[in-house]
Amino acid sequence: MGERDKLHTGDLYLPNDPDVIEEQLGYMELLYDYNQTRPREQERRQALLRRMLAEVGEECWIEPPFHANWGGRHVHFGKGVYANYGLTLVDDTHIYVGDYTMFGPHVTVATAGHPILPELREKQYQYNMPVRIGRNCWIGAGAIILPGVTIGDDTVVGAGSVVTRDLPEGVVAVGNPCRVLRPVGERDRQFYFRDRPVRL
Repeated sequence: MGERDKLHTGDLYLPNDPDVIEEQLGYMELLYDYNQTRPREQERRQALLRRMLAEVGEECWIEPPFHANWGGRHVHFGKGVYANYGLTLVDDTHIYVGDYTMFGPHVTVATAGHPILPELREKQYQYNMPVRIGRNCWIGAGAIILPGVTIGDDTVVGAGSVVTRDLPEGVVAVGNPCRVLRPVGERDRQFYFRDRPVRL
């Protein structure tokens, strides 16, 4: 089995393998083009996203600058996904994001890790574990989601949180490490921010 074949197995592999790097650089060229688009070039951005990402639903938007190890090649977006400035997707393996999920500024989603054992790190070994983020989630500014994590539908991750473990659906979770603070509940139907009532 070659190094390229290990990207999606969770096995240790060498990311500096020449064949891996050559393929990766091809996808990074598209990402470079995306980040050089001008604000009015919205159609061009959409066309580039369709070429860059593994899957992209209708009405998705990623504000440049956008950073991704494989240029988004292993990223699967449902419809209506929005990402604010500075999204970083360490997409060495697959990242799945459900419909209508939103990312605040400077969120990092990482699928790649390195062994704790120093001798293995010295040889530059890496492993990749997929990340799954459910439908209609809100990932707050500066949050970090680590390899192998699954986040359930309708969950809110507070700004600056570090998500090291799976989160269930329908909760507000915050902190480092990120923990469930409370369920999404009746008060959230009445108030959208502190004591400000929902009036649509």
